[in-house]
Amino acid sequence: MAKLERYLKGDFYNILHTIHEGIMGGSISATFEEESHFDLKNGVQVVTRVYERYSYLGGNRVSLTVTLAKDVDKIHLSAITSGGSQAVFFKINTFGESAFLDKISQIVDSFEQYLT
Repeated sequence: MAKLERYLKGDFYNILHTIHEGIMGGSISATFEEESHFDLKNGVQVVTRVYERYSYLGGNRVSLTVTLAKDVDKIHLSAITSGGSQAVFFKINTFGESAFLDKISQIVDSFEQYLT
C-alpha cells in the first residue's frame, strides 16, 4: 500500500474533475469503479472515489482510492493504492501501486495554483 496526502486550495469540483480526467486519461485500462459523496453542514464536502487499472509490469490489477474533503477554504487530498501483489502472505511486487500513485502525484503537481 502506498499513500499520498496534500492540502490544496481552489474550486473543489474543478480539482475533483482534473484528478478524475487525469486518472482516466493516464491509462487505457483505468476504470472508475464507484464514489461516495457527502455534503455536510457548514459547507463541508467529502468525496471518495475508487479507481482500478491493470499493471502491465506487475501482471495484475491495482486500485486507487481518492478522497477529497473540503472545509471552508481548505481541501485535503488523500490517495491510497492497494493490490498489485501476487504473493499469498506478504507483498513482493508493488510496482503497480507505486506507478498508480505516481500518476496522481503528477496530476496534483501539475496544478501548482492549487497547492497550499
